Amino acid sequence: MVTNIAHRGARSLAPENTLAAARKAFEIGADLWETDVAVTADGTLILFHDDSLTRTTDVAVRFPDRAPWTFTNFTLAEIRSLDAGSWFVETDPFGQIASGAVPPAEQATYQGEQVPTLREALTFTRGAGWRVNLELKRLPPPLDRFPVVERVLALVDELEMPPQQVILSAFNHNWLRQAQALRPDIAVQALIGYWEDKPLDWGDLEFDTYNARSTLIDEAQIRTLADKGIGVNLFTVNDESDMRRFVAAGVAGLFTDFPHRLKALLQA
Repeated sequence: MVTNIAHRGARSLAPENTLAAARKAFEIGADLWETDVAVTADGTLILFHDDSLTRTTDVAVRFPDRAPWTFTNFTLAEIRSLDAGSWFVETDPFGQIASGAVPPAEQATYQGEQVPTLREALTFTRGAGWRVNLELKRLPPPLDRFPVVERVLALVDELEMPPQQVILSAFNHNWLRQAQALRPDIAVQALIGYWEDKPLDWGDLEFDTYNARSTLIDEAQIRTLADKGIGVNLFTVNDESDMRRFVAAGVAGLFTDFPHRLKALLQA
């Protein structure tokens, strides 16, 4: 049975990696939210996915002479000055505005939405009694050697986050080993399937849970791993027929941009 309905920033209903998206998925009833940890030029942990700020902010308009607009080259103050919400209404990336799933009143609130800090994200999660999966992403230069694991864990400790509310995931499995050594009470999940055209590399199955690309796995593999006590979460599953077959195969959880679809499917 699926135990985790996770959303990737509720990206179909609100601008990704924002607190607006987190609040929306919490309202829908997702079991947790997944977000991406990035770092500003002055060392502040924020939530952001792409290396470049261009796709989901107005950085190219605000700072036209600073291409390619890599987030590690911008201070927190500069990033906080950006509009991280209007693009969602302008581009309707999942067609949910056109379908009527995002009312005009909600669309209006996204204008001027800021890129959140990790502190804000953790504070929201703690206050809501919810859970968050923090993906520790590869950091582009000049911060590619930034001690991201230590800094994330230090913030978790500072905010006195209950360990059961935080999950750390990464394609860099050395970071997960480091996190386990420092805080064995915080769950880690190994991401696999970075490349869409290469087979999944399970290694020697040293981790209890793997987050795998859904297009590279079948139901038989899921059942075999479940029999071995290995939890498998799949990303990113947006099609309802895929949701049904993976649920039937016994996945531990599904990451989706449409938590409302998955919630309705499970309730039915």
